[in-house]
Amino acid sequence: MLIETRYFGEVEVEGNEVITFEQGLPGFVDEKKFVIIPFADEETPLSILQSTGTPSLAFVIANPFMFYKDYEFTIPEGVLGQLKIKDEKEVAVFVILTVEDPFENTTANLKAPIVLKVEERVGKQVVLNDDNYHTKHKLIQEPLSAIKGES
Repeated sequence: MLIETRYFGEVEVEGNEVITFEQGLPGFVDEKKFVIIPFADEETPLSILQSTGTPSLAFVIANPFMFYKDYEFTIPEGVLGQLKIKDEKEVAVFVILTVEDPFENTTANLKAPIVLKVEERVGKQVVLNDDNYHTKHKLIQEPLSAIKGES
């Protein structure tokens, strides 16, 4: 099917690529169908979570474990049941980013990860009851100049 996207114009997606969020996303309860589109190429850790019905509704997402090695949480029992998750191998986790200029000011929402049951293409954004996580964690922990070895 052909969908209009916020960042890429018209994009062809297969029906089996659509992810269903039965309850929508917080703040977007009527938006239930999304696709994940790689941001630039297969090498980037960033992707776009794009609504299939509303072209302007798209979120930059990332796998949090690539940036936060100590990030961990327990999926609430209700979510395990709702998504019919039996094993952690069935799950992919993403967090929504707030992209800033310069990019090193970009933040990640570790308080409300997106949990996907990969094979069934169903998901839910889970708000964690963990005071260690909030909605604006710096994505890049060090200045880019330090990472690149510049002085």
